[in-house]
Amino acid sequence: MDYSEENMREILELREWISEEIEKREREIDKFQQNIRILDSLVKQSSFSKASSLVSSSKQSMQSSQQNVQSSQQTSSIIPIKTSDSKILANAHVTPDELVIIPSEDTILDVETHPFKSFFIGRIIGGMESQDRLDVQNGKIPQNTAISCLVNKEGNRIKEILIKNYRQKERVTEIINTVTWSFSRMIENSQK
Repeated sequence: MDYSEENMREILELREWISEEIEKREREIDKFQQNIRILDSLVKQSSFSKASSLVSSSKQSMQSSQQNVQSSQQTSSIIPIKTSDSKILANAHVTPDELVIIPSEDTILDVETHPFKSFFIGRIIGGMESQDRLDVQNGKIPQNTAISCLVNKEGNRIKEILIKNYRQKERVTEIINTVTWSFSRMIENSQK
């Protein structure tokens, strides 16, 4: 497959962004591991029976908080879409059936700004739609469960992106990661 210079630049930018995200996560994991070591040393300082009772009671409280999170996740959750410097560009509202991405009031995103149509809609969403069409043809999924995407605009300004029937948690992650990258590039491109 031959890629244009512009496509190669997008691919390299995406690769760079993913590498940065991996590094960020690795730093977070290091911090968590350091905190666990500190907590372990604190537990060792107390008596064995005290530590075991602490662990069992903390497990119970963790399980109940996890159940609360899971029950709230079954209804809806909001995931902020941020720039590398933590500015919120949009919020992703996730329910079991749909994902709605709503740009922040102060974030102006033109539907014509590159790479929204070519990369996010064309390659990412388009790839998922193609896969679902194939799955419908092969009888793996019913027609009414195939992914669909609608971009609501005010003029050329993106007001919301409505994605129905994402069906897989991995797709939500991929959509949020790629829309974060796309929105960041769109802002950069609109400032040129």
